[in-house]
Amino acid sequence: MIQPNTRTAMILAAGRGERMRPLTDGTPKPLLMAGKLRLIEWQIQGLVRAGIERIVINHAWLGEQFEATLGNGNRYGCQLLYSREISALETAGGIAHALPMLGKQPFIVVSGDIYTDFDYSHLPQRLGNAVAHLVLVANPPYNLAGDMGLCDGVIQTKTEIKLTYANIGVFSPEIFATLAPNMKHKLFPWLYAQGQISGEFSNAAWHNVGTPQQLEQLSIELQSNQRGSNTPVDK
Repeated sequence: MIQPNTRTAMILAAGRGERMRPLTDGTPKPLLMAGKLRLIEWQIQGLVRAGIERIVINHAWLGEQFEATLGNGNRYGCQLLYSREISALETAGGIAHALPMLGKQPFIVVSGDIYTDFDYSHLPQRLGNAVAHLVLVANPPYNLAGDMGLCDGVIQTKTEIKLTYANIGVFSPEIFATLAPNMKHKLFPWLYAQGQISGEFSNAAWHNVGTPQQLEQLSIELQSNQRGSNTPVDK
């Protein structure tokens, strides 16, 4: 039974990782090494540092590897649970499928294939009366047009200046309860119709690791930092 006061998060890890092939032909993208840790382990560590006690990981492609590699979470200082999908259900569909594991309190959702040193500890308190709270970052070279705007802490969809969604957010569980289970549902633009969405801009280190070249570059930077450099990883 899910305890009502338990702090819970979800890591999205069900994607195929097509752009990362051939590395992902035999290994799920979030389990690829980035420096001394797997991509998903950086997220697990960050969430645990923020006080998260339960982490639900959804998986589809080569999903058994997640459970065999990460186990029950004891060595990370948390409880790991797994939401199994026969085929990837997209972001909103994956969250809806995992809803029984996530409980009735707002929960953090992050992608398992990003690297960031963003501090997750304040996120649950940022939701307020909004249905979701999203973290935005400066537009990377591959997404110069951005995804959405931000004005006075509120997400805007019709604005000339847009930022990039960092694949980090906190969500109210009620909004996913109406989605049909075991079906694919994209997060956007469905989320915009659910009510007010708040947001914040972050200048924390952030990488959306999409290709083998990006993974190699991130690994080089992380290994350099681990040798004693105090220089943060660039966005």
